Amino acid sequence: MKLLYPTSLILDVARLEGFSVELQPYDVKAPEIPAEHHDADILITWTNSPDNLKYARANLPNLRWIQSLAAGPNDVLSAGFDTSRVVVTTGSGLHDRTVAEHALGLLLNAARRFYEMRDFQLQGKWPGHLGGPQPDRPKDRFTTLRDARVLVWGFGNIAKCLAPSLTLLGAEVRGVARSPGVRDGIQVYAEDSLPKLLPHTDALVMILPGSESTKNVLNAERLRLLPKHAWVVNVGRGTSIDEDALVDALEAGEIGGAALDVFQTEPLPEGSRLWKAPNVIVSPHAAGGRPQDAEDLIQYNLRRFLANQPLKNII
Repeated sequence: MKLLYPTSLILDVARLEGFSVELQPYDVKAPEIPAEHHDADILITWTNSPDNLKYARANLPNLRWIQSLAAGPNDVLSAGFDTSRVVVTTGSGLHDRTVAEHALGLLLNAARRFYEMRDFQLQGKWPGHLGGPQPDRPKDRFTTLRDARVLVWGFGNIAKCLAPSLTLLGAEVRGVARSPGVRDGIQVYAEDSLPKLLPHTDALVMILPGSESTKNVLNAERLRLLPKHAWVVNVGRGTSIDEDALVDALEAGEIGGAALDVFQTEPLPEGSRLWKAPNVIVSPHAAGGRPQDAEDLIQYNLRRFLANQPLKNII
C-alpha cells in the first residue's frame, strides 16, 4: 500500500512510519504525478493546484482515500473525484486556533481602530481624535470587547475555540447554527432567530462554510437589521456575503465597518469596491493557512483506514 504526502508543508513523516505503508513525497504544484506513483492508495493534499488534483483523479486508479489538510473539501471535489469510490476526509480542526486568533485580531483592530492609526502613521500625521480621553463603552460605537454583544454565525469548532477568548475579554457571546442548543456554555440559536438577534449585535463574526445554502446569506435585508455601529467580521467563506450590498451599507453609513479575510473572488480584484469603502479592513485570506498537528489527524485516520474502521472528518 502506498501513501503520497505533500511537500508543501513540513510533516514529521517519521510519525507515519510503522504502518506497513510505503510513504512517498510528491509536488502538489506539478501538473503531473510521476508514473511510478500511479499505484498510490492514499493521497494527502495541501494547496494542490487544480491541474495536479485533476491529474490524480484521472491517473491514480487505485486511490481509495484522500486526506485533505484544508478545512473544506472544495478543491478536491472540484477535481471530480468519485466520492462513492474514494473516501474524502477534511482537515477540520487543524485550523481552529489560527482562525480563532485571526478573528480575535480583526475584532480588536476594528474596536481600537488600529487600521486608522496605521493610515495616519503612513501620512506622518498624529491621529489625535483616536487618543486622549475617550467615552467608556459608548452605545453608538464599537470600541471595546467588554460588554460587546458578539454574534458568531456558524458556531462550529472554530467558534468554540474563539468564544473563550471573547468571554475572557468581557464580551457577551451568542451563536447561530443550523440547530439550536447550548455549546460549551454558549447559547446557540437557529438561523430563523436572526431577525431578533441582528438588531442587538455590536459585532457579527461569520465562520460559515462555502456552499449553495450559505451563498450571499448576509444580504441587504439582513445588513439593514444590524445597528449602524455594528461591524462584520468574516473568516469563513467570501461567498457568504453579498459584497455589493455590504459596500452599499458601508457607504450609506448603515453599519460601522467590515473586517474581511475572505472574498467572493481571490485575490480581491483591483477594481473591487471594497478597496475604497469606508472602514474596511482587507486581510488576504490569512486566518488559516498553517494546519496544526496534521500528523495526529493523518496518523489517527491511517490507523482506522488500515483497520477498515470509519474515518474522522468524512465529507
